[in-house]
Amino acid sequence: MSQITKEINKVTGTIISVSGKLIFYAVIMLLLFEGVSKGYQFGHDVFYPTAMEEAPGTPRVVTIKTGEAAAESAHTLARLGLIDNELAFQVQMKFYEYEIYPGTYTLNTSMTAKDILQMLNEKPAEEEEAAEENQ
Repeated sequence: MSQITKEINKVTGTIISVSGKLIFYAVIMLLLFEGVSKGYQFGHDVFYPTAMEEAPGTPRVVTIKTGEAAAESAHTLARLGLIDNELAFQVQMKFYEYEIYPGTYTLNTSMTAKDILQMLNEKPAEEEEAAEENQ
């Protein structure tokens, strides 16, 4: 192998090595940026929830069944267009120590996730009346 070929191979190897490192660091930076962006958005959804629509919104009737898990309730609310982030809703429920009582509720798309949690945390009127009649 001639001296020129050795020099070309050395330069080519250096260029490939530097290019590989640059690509690696670019991918790491992209992943960090995406992770930080998604993390910020999730935190914003948990601590500063927004309504799905402006007032007056659209009323939706929701029935929460006895024994229904929080994840199922969150999925139902998301399917009806009342919340946009099921996981953030579940985290809010744990963080603010809310319970979801079974019953039928009339909710509105202009309500925030926290407003919805506050309503679901109270027993529906017909449930309370039935409990009082049984006593």
